[in-house]
Amino acid sequence: MTFRADYRPAVVGSTAAVPVPLRGIPLMVAASRSLATYVAISAYTLLVGPPGLLIAWLFNRPDLLYVLLHGGVGLGLAVSGITHRTVGQGRLPRGRAAVYCANHTSNIDAPLLFHLLHPRLHALYKVEFGKMPILGQAARMAGFIPVERQNPEQSQHAVDQAAASVERGHSFLVFPEGTRSRTGELLPFKKGGFIMAIKAQVPLVPVAILGGQAAMYKGSRLIRPVTVDVRIGEPIDTTGMTLDDRDRLIAMARGQIEEMIRIAGS
Repeated sequence: MTFRADYRPAVVGSTAAVPVPLRGIPLMVAASRSLATYVAISAYTLLVGPPGLLIAWLFNRPDLLYVLLHGGVGLGLAVSGITHRTVGQGRLPRGRAAVYCANHTSNIDAPLLFHLLHPRLHALYKVEFGKMPILGQAARMAGFIPVERQNPEQSQHAVDQAAASVERGHSFLVFPEGTRSRTGELLPFKKGGFIMAIKAQVPLVPVAILGGQAAMYKGSRLIRPVTVDVRIGEPIDTTGMTLDDRDRLIAMARGQIEEMIRIAGS
């Protein structure tokens, strides 16, 4: 694996991704830690993945996979040097399912939020991820649901599956923008995650994550040791809402995320 002179946002938590050259010793340090992280995660996956999958399958214990997944994320964060600050942790729903709705700017977002928000957080994932050896199998066995973003019929079926899973007590993480924002500005929100929350009548929890771009922006292979801010908004009760309320729910969640980003960046 080779690394080139790279760039990073000038201000962690800023919505403006101003390119600043990363060269010389800082580039060498970032490249070394990145390579160490990739090697450590690959080795961890190869060593614990196959026996973990076998034991989970034989004894019907998908909870074991969550333990192993959290261990892998924790290892990656430690080796890469990424730390986090969490604001509003007391707002997390305890003892009940919820849909967590977050902005998305970096490959760091999903593993970090998976690690922080819930011990058994489910997710929708791209079908391409499901083709990965070990990790793809673990995702399916853990109850994650594949989505073909270019196939509206399959995407709707995936949302229905996820809503039924939420009704059975499983919490889900969704990124309503559907892809990573290159600028940090919020992209239009897709409706699937909000439909899930309404159908299951569970709280929708807005989450803002800032600093992911500074750690690893879209298109980069470098992972930088930065502190990522995670801000948890006020859960929105969907009890009594119908699908006619989905646009209102989107506006409420988006408003909270925008405000948390504004406060963090000020």
